[in-house]
Amino acid sequence: MSYRIVSDATLDLPMELIEKHNVYVIPMTIILDGEEIEYEPSERNLTIKDFYNALREGKSSTTSQINPNLYIEHFTPILEAGEDIIYMGLTSGLSGTYQSANIAKGMLKDDYPDRKIMIVESFCASAGLGYCVNLACMKKEEGLSVEELFDWVTGIQRNIAHWFTVDDLFHLQKGGRLSIAEAMVGSALKIKPILSVDEEGKLYAAAKVRGNKKSEEFMINKIKEELSAENHTVFVAHGDCEDRAIALAERIKEETDATEVGITKIGPIIGTHTGPGMLAVLYEK
Repeated sequence: MSYRIVSDATLDLPMELIEKHNVYVIPMTIILDGEEIEYEPSERNLTIKDFYNALREGKSSTTSQINPNLYIEHFTPILEAGEDIIYMGLTSGLSGTYQSANIAKGMLKDDYPDRKIMIVESFCASAGLGYCVNLACMKKEEGLSVEELFDWVTGIQRNIAHWFTVDDLFHLQKGGRLSIAEAMVGSALKIKPILSVDEEGKLYAAAKVRGNKKSEEFMINKIKEELSAENHTVFVAHGDCEDRAIALAERIKEETDATEVGITKIGPIIGTHTGPGMLAVLYEK
């Protein structure tokens, strides 16, 4: 039976890979300087560059999670076309979208009793979600059924490593991840928290270092220690700091066992909470 991999605008996967794998991406709403914008990875309504420039100018940004009705709106055409669905979205440790997707599944069940809607309890976020979706697409292309892929994804997702740091601590403070005192002191001392996602998909501070160089050394050392013996692909993700991302990718190629290093951008949905200058590495442990 044919099925479609579905995700949402938090996945931060390059558009060329989204198109290559035919991933259906549900757009999400961002409110930028009071204007409501429907964001999707094509950047049709808002470019990532314009978004970060707006933040640098001091404009405010907020986001909202996907509600069940929006899931129904986007799931229905796929089900009508006779395809099953496997949905992979933002970790439930950071958002209520997983719950909303399950509510939509329950509401659609009676209308489409012969269709399967598989909702993945993701423990990934941002480019980590994109990394996991990309792996799932490659497994699908190997011929896995929707049930087999669901089992594979739920077995692999906790093995996706997320390490990232930010330039402006006040974006984390606005999102409730740091206190105002921590943000002020950290900024004054140029302290960089190294953040990650735990086994429950929740954000936590793994370490604190001083300066960009130390934060990048930390991430490179983690890749050296943890990179999977089977999968040597690494993603480097950035919040409009492409030069730093390219330099870090080159170092990863030179200093670790990574054989393929891709670069992707952090879009506005996650970028609202991390700000310009976010740098991350994603890989399978």
